[in-house]
Amino acid sequence: MAKKKFHDIIAKSEEAVLVDFYADWCGPCQTMSPIVQEVANEFAGKVKVLKVNIDKNQQAALNFAVRSIPHFILFKKGKILWRKGGLMTKRELVSNLKGYL
Repeated sequence: MAKKKFHDIIAKSEEAVLVDFYADWCGPCQTMSPIVQEVANEFAGKVKVLKVNIDKNQQAALNFAVRSIPHFILFKKGKILWRKGGLMTKRELVSNLKGYL
């Protein structure tokens, strides 16, 4: 994914954008993937999910100081509303997002 496109998506989206920083080799990331997908379906029209592979997009990970994965950052019109690293239950992720939507 081009850096410009990534920036455009988080800056210009009318919906909030949940960025999921992950890597293919990361076990906890694989555990979170179906949870993130379920939450994305539940919040369709309110939240757009953008998955960013840190091995292919190291600059994006550096720009947002992502030091561990999985790592989630919620943006609205380019501003960071919320961020959290590590495993979460679906309930935790939903309750965190609901506070900002």
